[in-house]
Amino acid sequence: MKRLALLCTALALGSSAVMAQSGRVQRGLTFAQTNCSQCHAIGHFGDSPIPEAPPFRTLHTLYPIEGLAEAFAEGITTGHPSMPQFELDPAQINDLLAYLQSIQG
Repeated sequence: MKRLALLCTALALGSSAVMAQSGRVQRGLTFAQTNCSQCHAIGHFGDSPIPEAPPFRTLHTLYPIEGLAEAFAEGITTGHPSMPQFELDPAQINDLLAYLQSIQG
């Protein structure tokens, strides 16, 4: 009986973590759609509307995704010539990183 209770607890905690990750990915997608999709291809397919803007699914070939957290926190000041400067709060950073990690090819 104790084993069954432990198993149920472990499954509940695991599914909570998956649901939390799923929420972060969805919020990251929403942020990307709102702030990035005008220039970048943000999904699994397609070309970026601005050719100099790399598709999000290929960012891992240019940068370690985890390493982008600092750039997001400090404000991205480089990129393609028309890229606006962004400064994200910690929750937005985690959400966007979760989304970026979910689509790397």
